[in-house]
Amino acid sequence: MPDKSTGDVTVDQYHKYKEDVKLMSDIGLEGYRFSISWSRLLPNGRGAINPKGLEYYNNLINELIRHGVAPHVTLYHLDFPQVLEDEYGGWLSPKIVEDFTAYADVCFREFGDRVSYWTTINEPNVLALSSYDFGLFPPQRCSPQFGIFYCSGGNSSVEPYTALHHMLLAHASVAALYKEKYIAKQKGWVGLNVYAFWSDPFTNSTADVKATQRSLDFMVGWVIDPLIFGDYPKIMKKAVGSRLPSFTKRESELVKGSSDFFGLNHYLTVYVKDNSSYPYVGLPDFNIDMAVQYSVSRDVDPFVPGSATPSTPSGLRSLLEYLKNYYGNPPVYVQENGYRAPQSEKFNDTDRINYIDGYIESMLDPIRNGSNVRGYFVWSFLDVFEFLSGYEARYGLVHVDFNDKELKRQPKLSAQWYSNFLKKKSKRIESKIKATSHPSQ
Repeated sequence: MPDKSTGDVTVDQYHKYKEDVKLMSDIGLEGYRFSISWSRLLPNGRGAINPKGLEYYNNLINELIRHGVAPHVTLYHLDFPQVLEDEYGGWLSPKIVEDFTAYADVCFREFGDRVSYWTTINEPNVLALSSYDFGLFPPQRCSPQFGIFYCSGGNSSVEPYTALHHMLLAHASVAALYKEKYIAKQKGWVGLNVYAFWSDPFTNSTADVKATQRSLDFMVGWVIDPLIFGDYPKIMKKAVGSRLPSFTKRESELVKGSSDFFGLNHYLTVYVKDNSSYPYVGLPDFNIDMAVQYSVSRDVDPFVPGSATPSTPSGLRSLLEYLKNYYGNPPVYVQENGYRAPQSEKFNDTDRINYIDGYIESMLDPIRNGSNVRGYFVWSFLDVFEFLSGYEARYGLVHVDFNDKELKRQPKLSAQWYSNFLKKKSKRIESKIKATSHPSQ
């Protein structure tokens, strides 16, 4: 459900999300993942709570629970209090660790009696790159040669690594707070999300095979390695050198083991070419450090923004197997997976059904092989305002008429299909689901 970062909640909005939660229940959803806006709850970043913001989230959480839908809360998804950005530069400053932990403390205190699943930060790898290397996301910092848009300041060679380092320390601090202060009574879980496409070599050449592993280490290991092993991947440390922050012994101990689960946002597979011989002038950024080139096919040019989501379900299977074998099989939630369609899409969304069906089925072999998959979330329940494409793209199971002032909802064919699947009425895969029921579910 679309959420504003600040402001009061109107009666119309309240009735609308009551209708939405009822629709979730009718479809058969067991969980709903949403983010809390730090700025809506704490307009000054710290200190006094906005009572209207508190009321909004309490009402939403209560409504979800009343309908048997478990709330899965993400604490941070791009909503950064401007006052803290102005005060000390946001994620670029170690001061963020204390403020983010204090914000999480408010959320645990106010909502933790009803929320058991907490994700600290959504896609820290994408956030660090898009905000501090390419200048795509706020605060739009970059070096001029790397920016997608004009950036008024920044250093793409250093700041992405600095920002993500502080995100990891903030996550670990929040996890430690929860274990110290809340877990005994609330008995919940605190995890971290990562955007993770699967990488396959473009050719069987030694260079492309090595580049593929390098891609996984940079994009996935950058986030997960410190949380499992206590430090960044060796290949990153070698390539980035002193521009990559170091963990003190205490920080390494704090970060290691701090995630009860990992959330995966996965949409597609990429094919990787070695790009280590690419000539560049000046300081390097993340992409130059990684030294790879991506394509979504061995036959066509790289993925064009705005096109339909390519479907490669085998990539999710490979990714889950990789996490099991390389990282010791941590608990995993697929927190985002979905199909992008153009704004003109209506209700007969068979391509989305085929996409979701393929990716759900791709999880069965890893589960059979012992992969610790705990849950799966479709992106998204509703058509919403997408950060990169506004209202030009539709991902929802439920159609939203953006030209109607009431934003009328109407379930698509995919909602009916997904409902049947969740209620175990899907004849084609029901037997497979029964045969692979995970013992933790």
